Amino acid sequence: MAVSIAADRPNSIADSLRSAAKDLQEHSSSPRLDAEVLLGTLLGAPRAALLLRGEEALRADTERAFRELIARRASGVPVAYLTGVREFWSLPLKVTPDVLVPRPETELIVEQALELLAAADGIPAVLDLGTGSGAIALAVARERPRARIVAVDVSEAAIRVARDNGGALGLHRIDWRVGSWFAAVPDERFDLILSNPPYIAAADPALAALRAEPAMALIGGPTGLEQLTSIIAAAASHLVPGGWLLTEHGADQARAVAALYERHHFQDIHSHEDYSGRPRLARGRYRGPPGSPLSLNQEPS
Repeated sequence: MAVSIAADRPNSIADSLRSAAKDLQEHSSSPRLDAEVLLGTLLGAPRAALLLRGEEALRADTERAFRELIARRASGVPVAYLTGVREFWSLPLKVTPDVLVPRPETELIVEQALELLAAADGIPAVLDLGTGSGAIALAVARERPRARIVAVDVSEAAIRVARDNGGALGLHRIDWRVGSWFAAVPDERFDLILSNPPYIAAADPALAALRAEPAMALIGGPTGLEQLTSIIAAAASHLVPGGWLLTEHGADQARAVAALYERHHFQDIHSHEDYSGRPRLARGRYRGPPGSPLSLNQEPS
């Protein structure tokens, strides 16, 4: 795709940002922000510094590199893949095309997990299914260092990214495993299971805007509920009595997911809205056989 930034004279930082934002107007919901982040990455400068240096002329090689980044962004490549970094829960995470770009709404899982873990005695066991970049597991590990955390992904490449993130953040106690959902933990039980699985329907038009991200991390099946169904159906066999399951889902899937929780004998089922006010997270408690002691015994808020 051609980009209309002029190349016949040195552009100032301010001029380059204005032109880049215009080029991204139809390709991004935040064109100015995207341009600032990309140019700031090239210059090794925070966004605020770009405003102070607005009249400074860009070097020709920097200008060319910036035009290339803007062209790739306009073609649909996420900013995080272009910079190689995405912040999640105030943690700088390495991201590559092997993993889904962590979304702000997924921080809701972390919030709910921390609330439940605050009631745990001893050393709680936590399972993160479909960990991708490791965002959820790493955020929980940072906030609850006593927890024993196992993080699973079917993609070996994703686990390499997650392990690199753990090393860079000094969070070395997470047990990273390759496998399909519970196949990686066949005989283990946990106090808390967390998952942001693929939940977009295969024919959903929204996938066109996400084509740069791994399809296996996005598409849940023909209806979008297939992976959620598998996880919810098997979760009770991997939870201690009183353990909780938290799953992210699509904004239009709340009722169907709650019905799945009920069908598979979960109680205290609640739906939680994301920061945009859309249903985004379901949680339910496995009480176990009659008379079983509860582990995470906090009542839902």
